[in-house]
Parts: sequence; structure tokens; C-alpha cells
Amino acid sequence: MNVLIIGAGAIGLQSARLLAQQGCQVTVLDQAEAGTEASWAGGGIVSPLYPWRYSPAVTALAHWSQDAYPQLAGQLLAETGLDPQLQVTGLYWLDLEDEADALTWAGAHQRPLNKVAMPEVYRDVPVLGEGFASAIFMAGVANIRNPRLLQSLKAALHRLPNVQLVEQCPATGFVRQGSRISGVRTPKGIFEADRTVVAAGAWSSGLLAGLGLTLPVRPMKGQMILFRCAEDFLPRMVMADGRYAIPRRDGHILVGSTLEDVGFDKTPTAEALDSLLASAHSLLPALEQARPVRHWAGLRPGSPEGIPFIGAVPELEGLWLNCGHFRNGLVLAPASCQLLADLLLERPPLVDPQPYQPVAARMAW
Repeated sequence: MNVLIIGAGAIGLQSARLLAQQGCQVTVLDQAEAGTEASWAGGGIVSPLYPWRYSPAVTALAHWSQDAYPQLAGQLLAETGLDPQLQVTGLYWLDLEDEADALTWAGAHQRPLNKVAMPEVYRDVPVLGEGFASAIFMAGVANIRNPRLLQSLKAALHRLPNVQLVEQCPATGFVRQGSRISGVRTPKGIFEADRTVVAAGAWSSGLLAGLGLTLPVRPMKGQMILFRCAEDFLPRMVMADGRYAIPRRDGHILVGSTLEDVGFDKTPTAEALDSLLASAHSLLPALEQARPVRHWAGLRPGSPEGIPFIGAVPELEGLWLNCGHFRNGLVLAPASCQLLADLLLERPPLVDPQPYQPVAARMAW
């Protein structure tokens, strides 16, 4: 089978890797450089920020992905020599209004989420700011260094003889023969395929609009800042009032993020920087003595309830979607890409595919 994938973020690259490993001939197109949009810009927490607030559809993919990530990271390291740096730090949620709901959800789903007394939290995270009154902790939550994950995925594809990665090559339209899609047009020519998969993140709806399809996916801007600290500065991820701090192995600390509905504008703003700094100083007061080494923005593919579109578009033979993951593209990537591969190769799916189908009932914001 000849498969064309539009978009080379975490979703597009991992979809290509899985399909190529099953013998498909795969071409991946990206309008810019592979792995430089939302997948690069996020924090890399391998969990929805508030998992108990999501639908069962998101939960099913998240649980499968969380269990799969250690194996995926190990496979990529073995295949490429590039370590995606998955590290299990656990995550503290502080002063939650819906703490009882979170604990009830954890019990129902057998997730290791527990209430922790604040003196124990401060012993575990001595740099945490004062004044927090309550905490819950999930021990198994990991984070992955998303730029390195993308580098390793890209390197893995370069090692597969049946994969072609074409960068700086935007899809400008689809090749359509009646009700069948047989490829795309680009400035570098026509690329034909038996199956065409749209995995273009926030740009997916614009591509599909040319076919008269309305996909409720739109850009939602997020801004983050990065500090450099000692390697042992922050032993756990911490989150309060919608903002989080994530430690990397080498001492970098990410603090994020904003959520802005401003179209395709990725310009970092002074207002967001001030807000992120205030959150950073509240969570970790020692950061008041540090200056951010970087401040950037990315565009999440916002979708209703954060439920991605995965599967065949029924109106157009040969057209498939794997997009609309909102804030959880990296979180859900292993399961989303495995589900796409299962459906495309007509194998039993890893989860019930019905909630993710791109049917007419879901084509509305």
C-alpha cells in the first residue's frame, strides 16, 4: 500500500513509522521543517493536564499511550541512538477545586493518584512556593523531551528504505477523481497514493476546506518559558491554577502555558511573559533569581472536547484523518497512530474507534 501523510509532527512521523514497519510505502510531506510546530512547542507531559476532566474517548487513548511510551522511547533509542529522554518524575496537583472528583476518577480507573499531606510535599519538593494547602500526587506520570522525541522519530524514518520525508513542501490541494482522493498537489509536483492521511495539526481544517469539508479544528496559541537550573533543582512536576513546571534531566525547567484563541499568530507577547513569570515565581520562588533562557509560542489543534479525528472520511474514498488532538497530541500519539494503522491495515483496533470517526455528526464546532 502506498500511503501519503500530510504533516510531520509527532502524529505524522509516528504514523509513518508504524505503517512503514508493516510494509507500506510511505511519503510524509511537511509545509516547513519536520517536527517544528505544536509537537515541538509543548511541554511533553505524558498525561492530560487534568485527566479526570476528559471524556472516556480521550482517557482510553491516554491510558494506552502512557503504558506504551517506555517501550516506544526504548525502541527509538535502539533504532537511532537518540534518546527521547522519557523520565518518570510524578506530578503534584496543588489546591485543586475538584480534588474529590480527581480521586474518585482515579479509583474508578485504577490510576495511582493519592492525596498527600503538605509537609510531605514540601519535604519532597523543597523549592515549592509557600502557601499551598492541599495536594494530590500521581507517581507514574512521565515527561518526554519532545524536541528529542521528534529528532529520534525523524531519524528512525530516515533509516527505513520505504519512507520518503519531503520538507518545505506544502499541500496546496487534493487530487480528486470523483469521490476518491488519490493524492495531493504541491509546489514540488503531484504526490499520488492509495491512502492520503491528513495529520497537519491546526492546519488540517484549512486543507479539508478545499474539498468542501468542515473540520472543527482551529489554532489555539500556547506560550511557554524555559529556565536553566541545577540538575537536581526540581525532582517532580508541579501544577497549580492551570500552570505547570516540568524538569528536564539537564536542569532545564519549562513553565507553561497560555491558552489563546488568536488565529495563526505565533508571536510571543510581553503580556504572556509577565503572566508566565508570575506563575513560575509562585510555584518556584527561587526562579525569581533566574532569567528565562527562551520564550516561545505554538499552535495547538483545538477540537471539541479534545477528541481527535482518527479514521477514514466516509464521503471520500482514500482520505483519512489523524488530527485535532488539541492539548494532548504528544500524550495521545502512540495510541492515535496505532489506531490509525490498525484501521488502515484492516486489523482489530486497539480501542473502539467509533468516538474518533470523522463522521458528519462530529463536523461542527
